[in-house]
Amino acid sequence: MMNYGKYKRIPSVPITDRKWPGNRIEKAPIWCSVDLRDGNQALEVPMDLEQKLRFFDMLIKLGFKTIEIGYPAASDTEYGFTRHLIENDLIPDDVTVQVLTMAREDIIKKTFESLKGVKKAIVHLYNSTSRLQREVVFGFDKEKCKELAVNGARMIKEEISRDQSDTEWFLEYSPENFSETEPDFAVEIVDAVLDVWQPAPSRKVIVNLPETVEMTTPNEFADMIEYFSTHTRYRDSIIISVHTHNDRGTGVASTELALLAGAERVEGTLFGNGERTGNADIVTLAMNIFMQGIDPMLDLSNIDEVVDLYLSCTGMDIGDRQPWVGRLVYSAFSGTHQNAIQKGMDHVKNESYWYVPYLPIDPVDVGRNYDPIIRINSQSGKGGVAYILEQYYGLMLPKSFLNDLIPVIKAESDKNNTELTPQQIFDIFDDTYINVTAPYRLVSFSEIAHDDKFSEVAAKVVYRGVEKRIKGKGTGLLDAFVNAFKEAFDISFSINMYNEHAMKSGTDSAAITYIEIKKDHDRKIYLGAGVSSSVTKSSVRAIISAVNRMIK
Repeated sequence: MMNYGKYKRIPSVPITDRKWPGNRIEKAPIWCSVDLRDGNQALEVPMDLEQKLRFFDMLIKLGFKTIEIGYPAASDTEYGFTRHLIENDLIPDDVTVQVLTMAREDIIKKTFESLKGVKKAIVHLYNSTSRLQREVVFGFDKEKCKELAVNGARMIKEEISRDQSDTEWFLEYSPENFSETEPDFAVEIVDAVLDVWQPAPSRKVIVNLPETVEMTTPNEFADMIEYFSTHTRYRDSIIISVHTHNDRGTGVASTELALLAGAERVEGTLFGNGERTGNADIVTLAMNIFMQGIDPMLDLSNIDEVVDLYLSCTGMDIGDRQPWVGRLVYSAFSGTHQNAIQKGMDHVKNESYWYVPYLPIDPVDVGRNYDPIIRINSQSGKGGVAYILEQYYGLMLPKSFLNDLIPVIKAESDKNNTELTPQQIFDIFDDTYINVTAPYRLVSFSEIAHDDKFSEVAAKVVYRGVEKRIKGKGTGLLDAFVNAFKEAFDISFSINMYNEHAMKSGTDSAAITYIEIKKDHDRKIYLGAGVSSSVTKSSVRAIISAVNRMIK
């Protein structure tokens, strides 16, 4: 048995009249990508300068207006990257870069040195505030912790006051380990920093409240955010930001509930890269907003391009089931799902809003196509097979054909233990119902119509290598051909169902005919199909195929 007794829960937040459960997300938050900081913190092989530049350019194209470009005082690589962006004028005028710094004089000075000449920058100050960090890691009390933060805030303020450039400075403070910090102390230390910086409604400071290690359920983190929001003395002069991690697997949920609780800004990474289990996934968050009919303020319309660049720059993987972007997230193998999707796709053609079962968004909106939506294996059903054959080959199979074909498809998938491609599915249909040319094979036929009163047919049919001429009369072409065939070969059957339609372009023929014949002796039904540029020829071929399947 696992030793669960060695762990204890973090105390609940002292909040009873919470407001956030009744709120809804009505607009996108301010997004801040911290990918480039995590590029050095959380990758086995950190990105080099060329990769970081490519990644930075991609973030700009996606629409990020705030990008944390690193921790310049932490390494020469991050310092050099910061200088390269500034000296080569690579930062657009509408983009603000953000840099991280500890509350230490030497680090703060080097941070400002790295930013010399920048147009707009956020200086992001942080220090650890949780009891665990205070007492175990740093060995000091609350007052010492608060003193460290306040001194860091003063040093940053002094650096800005000495700056004679045209740089537009913005300030951010993070009580690191906020999610493990006593709620009242979190308010106390943040307000102490704000006392130094003196924000105003016209000159707001960013207060970033990180879930540095995910310790609670998302609703409890939302309580923390609401508690802070309702207890700080500076609420109208700050922008509340959150920076969640994914240790419990609910980083996205924690962020969304934090937005309900008053957060206005989100720090995160593309696809959730970050220390341990990663940060909140901004792509997932943005797409979650998008599927509610809200502008996510990021352009994810070519998601595969973003994925490819991410993989090449970071060396990370993206799972097949990663929300919104995984290889299989717009695919369905289950028969019931496929049937619902097929009906939904037909229905939505006449609707102004997207509303398709099992597909919360139209894959086209992220640059995907419809090809992989329905995938066929041994678990698939009639709806999936019908969708594949219609979408790829223009075949609209009658229900009897679908019912008959499905066991064949499942058996083939089971035999090879694999998914079947659209071409394999069509080939199975073709071999089962169309290319059935033994023991009877049609060589030729001709029809003579007699003033719409009756038809007369003459045909050549090869039976087991021997060619035979047959003739017959009937009320129409098919009736005449069936009568000729029955008389020549002493086979007793009748046509039970006839259906035909034009096929899509790109196939060998223009029309397909589906035939059901009923054997007179035992009343059993047999199916056959025929294709040709001529409907009459496709119909006769369908009868031959059905008879051959009856004889076998």
